[in-house]
Amino acid sequence: MNFQFREGSFAFLFLMILVLQSASAQINTGQLTGRINTVYSAIPFLRINPDTRAGGMGDLGLASTPDASSLYWNGAKLAFAADPIALELNFTPWLRELVNDIYIGHITGIFRIDDMQTIGASFRYFHLGSIQFTDINGADAGQYNPKELAIDFGYARKLSKNFSTGLTLKYVNSNLARGQAQDGGQIKSANAVAADISFYYQKELNYKSDLRVGAAITNVGNKVSYSDNAKKDFIPVNLGIGAGYTYHLNDYNNVSIMGEINKLMVPTPTDSLGSSNDKSLLSGMFGSFSDAPNGAKEELQELMYSIGMEYWYNDQFALRLGHFNENALKGNRKYVTMGVGLKYNILGFNFSYLIPTTSIRNHPLENTLRVSLLFNFGDKMKLKEEPTE
Repeated sequence: MNFQFREGSFAFLFLMILVLQSASAQINTGQLTGRINTVYSAIPFLRINPDTRAGGMGDLGLASTPDASSLYWNGAKLAFAADPIALELNFTPWLRELVNDIYIGHITGIFRIDDMQTIGASFRYFHLGSIQFTDINGADAGQYNPKELAIDFGYARKLSKNFSTGLTLKYVNSNLARGQAQDGGQIKSANAVAADISFYYQKELNYKSDLRVGAAITNVGNKVSYSDNAKKDFIPVNLGIGAGYTYHLNDYNNVSIMGEINKLMVPTPTDSLGSSNDKSLLSGMFGSFSDAPNGAKEELQELMYSIGMEYWYNDQFALRLGHFNENALKGNRKYVTMGVGLKYNILGFNFSYLIPTTSIRNHPLENTLRVSLLFNFGDKMKLKEEPTE
């Protein structure tokens, strides 16, 4: 990624937020009946899905069956993880239609302490390519490699044989242009400490079907700024609710259907400048359900929907399909996803592919693919409920 950046210009930071959070929001305004009013936040990479399996099911994971990447979606699922030790490596080349050197690397692992408790940890690294800096006279001021990272630690515990809760703590660093001048001050790294609170319920309905429900509030953390002279912005606090249903066709074949709704708990911009960042964290979070300028109609437009399906044969081969939908006035991300999965002994592999469904030429999300390697160790835990006498 090669951008020109002059000292004293805010163009770079604005461009980063615009590309990362609204890259697909290229909308023909003549076809819309409302005002585009996208909800923005700082460090939007926290809401870019790093999980390849979920990437094949419409970017959902709150109520899918537990795996090593559950820590990103819903840490409470870890308490029901079948494998006592699991490790997963995910890699995503990002915005391939725009640039060729942006990628997301993700490593995550879990360890089951006992039948009631599981811990997990993950590391996400977002490499944003190379940027060419120039001074006010256009002279070469060197290149810079902006990057962002997040380190997560999670704990999940069963509260009953069907229900669990989880807490995840994370440290986030966003280093986009540290050391450069901006409005008389120096650009610095943005740092945040945040938490996820999650819940998960799963129940065997009968010998042929299972039900799962998940919910999580993620990225609850401090507001951040890239300069001492700038106001602090919200990070992408998010509320998600999802459900999943699995039907076991026979001993070798099962199919799952899942759905999910997400909403950013970030203030809606009240004017063309996006003014909302003067609110406190709690005021902004809970006020986000009633602060849209156009009332309830606009609040409903801020909901994002995902649906997905997953088919497994003999717990060794998987096919996945999904769809993600965001309102045209709130970002316009609409795409179909598909994926495959393979497992053999302790080793697994996932691949997913994204196809935009909006009529945009050279869509920034076009040809987005994800790949992952999985390693599962130890004897699987029996997840089916024991019969009651």
